[in-house]
Amino acid sequence: MHYEHCTSCKSLREVSAPLLQGIVPWVCDSLPLFNRNRLKQNGDMPSFWRCLALKRKSMIQGVQAIGVDMRVLRLPAIHHDANLVVVGGSIGTLLIDAGTSWYQSLQVERVKGLLSTEESLDRILLTSKRYPCSGGAKHLSESFSDCTVHVHPQGQAALETGDFFTTWANRFDSDMPPIHTQPVADGDVFALGDGQVESLALPGHTLDGMGYWIPGQELMILGPLLPRADRPTRWDLPGGCLPDVIESLKRVLRCNPKSIIPLQGPAIKGKKHVKEVLKRHIDFFET
Repeated sequence: MHYEHCTSCKSLREVSAPLLQGIVPWVCDSLPLFNRNRLKQNGDMPSFWRCLALKRKSMIQGVQAIGVDMRVLRLPAIHHDANLVVVGGSIGTLLIDAGTSWYQSLQVERVKGLLSTEESLDRILLTSKRYPCSGGAKHLSESFSDCTVHVHPQGQAALETGDFFTTWANRFDSDMPPIHTQPVADGDVFALGDGQVESLALPGHTLDGMGYWIPGQELMILGPLLPRADRPTRWDLPGGCLPDVIESLKRVLRCNPKSIIPLQGPAIKGKKHVKEVLKRHIDFFET
C-alpha cells in the first residue's frame, strides 16, 4: 500500500498502486532525507506532520535519517524545476533553490506543508542564476515575508534586471521576474542553531555556480554543476568553463560527502556510490 500527499489539504490518502510522479509529489520521494527525530508531539504538529507520525512505521522504509535535530527535506523537481531543499534548525529555516516561475504557487504550498505554524523561511540560497533554480525566487520570497534571496555576486545583476538571456528564461519561453538579492560568497556560513550550512563557490557550468555543504550530515547540495547522477553538466554555453567544471567536481570529491542532492532527480546516497558518480563525471570531462 502506498500513500499519496495532497498538496491542497496536506493530508495523506491510501492508493492501491503507485502513480506516476508528476506535480503532486510522493511523500516518500519528498522526504528522502527526513529526520523523524524532529517530529513534535501529535497535539502540536500540523495535520501533514500528524499524518506522517501516524504512518511513519510504513513510510520510514527507504528514508534516511541524517542528524539528530537539524532536518533536511528534499522537494523533488517538477518538470524543469530544480530540486528544492528545506533545511531547518533550532533557530532558523532556509530554502535552497526556488525552481522556475511555472509552478511557483505550488512550490509555496509544498514548502508551507513542511513548516510548522511557528516556522517561516529566513532566507533563500540559490545555486545559480539559471531559471530552473531562480525563476520562482521572487514569488517565494514575497510569500515568506520578503525573506532575503542570496546568489553569487556574478549572478546578482542578471537577477536584479530580470535578464532573460543569461538566466536562460528565454530557453523556457518565459520572462525572468526581477528580484533584489544579497551576495553569497565562498566560505559564508549560515548558522541554524544545531547545525550550519556552508557555501562553496563551484564555477564551471556558470560563473556564479554555488554548492552548499552541511558538515554535520556530510551532505552536499549542488545545482547545475551536477544535473543528475546520470547526466553531465553543460560547459559549452555562455559563462561555462570546462577546466572550472573539472576543478569544482574535484573540490566536491575532496569533501568526501555521504550524500549529494543534484539539480534534479533523486539524492545520491552512500560514500562509495557518491565517489563513483563524481569520478565518472570527472573522467567524462577529462577525456
